[in-house]
Amino acid sequence: MQSHDARLFLRALVPTLVVGALAVVVSALVAGGKGAIGAVVGVVLVLFVMGVSLVVLQQTAKKYPGLFQMMGLMLYAVQILFVAVFLMAFKDTSHFDTKAFAFTLLASTLVWIGAQARAYMKAKILYVDPDSAEAKRAETAGSAT
Repeated sequence: MQSHDARLFLRALVPTLVVGALAVVVSALVAGGKGAIGAVVGVVLVLFVMGVSLVVLQQTAKKYPGLFQMMGLMLYAVQILFVAVFLMAFKDTSHFDTKAFAFTLLASTLVWIGAQARAYMKAKILYVDPDSAEAKRAETAGSAT
């Protein structure tokens, strides 16, 4: 993972962890121990799904830049399916408070997406590699003989 990739990941991770910790405290106060467990499960699910997707998308962009957009759409579908399967599996659970889980899942997802968008807007990532452009110019600048 390159340094700007790690920065983008951390700029999405840290605010999500802060909101997650806040959600755990609020859920514990409102719904007790089961609420805190539900909030923790919600934050962990968001961090896992979004974190893995970000890493996979970054690796795809490096190795196969032509597949970047298609991979982004596919990862979005996989994220939705994974969360839907998780929700169906734990629909009637009594291990944690489902309302605390749902609100934490929603809040953490929105914070992750917002923080990630902000990090990309603030990042100074070159669209063109200046070294490769200069090398191409040097190749074509020579004589044609």
